[in-house]
Amino acid sequence: MPWKSRDSPSRLLEKHHSPLASAVPLLDLRRQYLQIGDEVVAAIERVCASQQYILGAEVDALERELASYCGTSEAVGCASGTEALWLALTAAGIQPGDEVLTTPFSFFASASAIVRAGARPVFVDIDPRTFNLDPEKVRSFLNERRSKLRGLLPVHLYGQCADMNSFKPVAKEFGLQLVEDAAQAIGARWGDERAGSMGVVAAFSFYPTKNLSAYGDAGAVTTNNEDLATHMRRLRNHGSPSRYIHEEFGWNSRLDAIQAAVLRVKLKYLDEWNKARREHAATYDRLFSEAGLISNHDQPENSAPLQLPVTAPHAHHVFHQYVVRAYRRDELREFLTARKIGTEVYYPIPLHMQSCFAYLGYREGDFPEAERAAKEVLALPMFPELKDAEQRGVVKSITDFYC
Repeated sequence: MPWKSRDSPSRLLEKHHSPLASAVPLLDLRRQYLQIGDEVVAAIERVCASQQYILGAEVDALERELASYCGTSEAVGCASGTEALWLALTAAGIQPGDEVLTTPFSFFASASAIVRAGARPVFVDIDPRTFNLDPEKVRSFLNERRSKLRGLLPVHLYGQCADMNSFKPVAKEFGLQLVEDAAQAIGARWGDERAGSMGVVAAFSFYPTKNLSAYGDAGAVTTNNEDLATHMRRLRNHGSPSRYIHEEFGWNSRLDAIQAAVLRVKLKYLDEWNKARREHAATYDRLFSEAGLISNHDQPENSAPLQLPVTAPHAHHVFHQYVVRAYRRDELREFLTARKIGTEVYYPIPLHMQSCFAYLGYREGDFPEAERAAKEVLALPMFPELKDAEQRGVVKSITDFYC
């Protein structure tokens, strides 16, 4: 008989993790666990009873459910979002000596996965309104220089899809493999199309902070190409289509069954949670407006201390992060930290200025919008269970700082 605590998972969590009443965390996964803890434990016990811990029935079921959710025919589970990017690029045919165009304002893996595939990252600046890769700058760049470019990797940053109405025809015109970095955007849409369904392949991360999160590392790739899916399943398992037969050099990037079982529980709630995030974003927008703290992107930078995130007309934003531009950002962050309000900077150093990418030859000033964003962006508390009173407390503290 499996061991059982006298207390339910929810009760244990309440006893051992009592957050300070005055604190507002950037993210609080405890509250989510209070809702679904019993379901999660039952799913984990199901895996333990099966004694099938790597790939297997749970991963197969998750892949079917993810593909259905994203509107694709195939999904391939893997060990992390970083592994998903590598699998996606490799399966899409990116080879050593190729170049892949992407944004300099993203998490490191967006570019490091290109390097791991043997290719060279090429950066183009961002749209200052959405923080995503700027399609006009991309087209201008491609009209002047193509050379060894074989791939286009837009990132759906902070939960908002990049301008896929622009990138799909650009990729077709210039013969580029369109790979979506959807690590932060599961459930997001561009028009009627879901993130993960608009490129040749798309990579997702289920890191514990994501909108759909595992209890460890996990990722997936989606595609409508059965041959690519077959190739990725081989690549994630040491290049092996069957035991001890190795047709190519792959990697150990298998998804474990416990993570798949946890994700299957959470996937049922994802749309509900994303809806709550969108409502919280609207509440922030309203409260900041009422406080008189915001300027729009057409006004001078010093007209107000904050600029709020802009959602493009075609985008269904799922607010993996709620990110503002803030005057005196670092001082504001210190002030909020002193008041026990969680914040984070995503991302403080653009990729072209990371020391490991010095060999690419970029210099400070090459991508001014990405560099400016790195100095101004600040992520505020955002998760589905965030309370209205907590949001009011965040906005009041920011008002106190500026006023």
